[in-house]
Amino acid sequence: METPVAKAAALWGVVGALSFLVLHQGYVLLGNDGVGILPAVGIAVVVGAITTAVTYVGERRLGSQAP
Repeated sequence: METPVAKAAALWGVVGALSFLVLHQGYVLLGNDGVGILPAVGIAVVVGAITTAVTYVGERRLGSQAP
């Protein structure tokens, strides 16, 4: 069963991955050379995984201390 904390962490991971892709696209649109689409997607997956893990651990640790 998926907990609300896990669902929120997964959604924040998606937000992190998509934010990276938007920033990469903006960098390319400004006339700079990007890393290519496949490496950018790979980096976005890593960013999403790290964001998910940090959010999950942080929510579990800080959620119990919130007033």
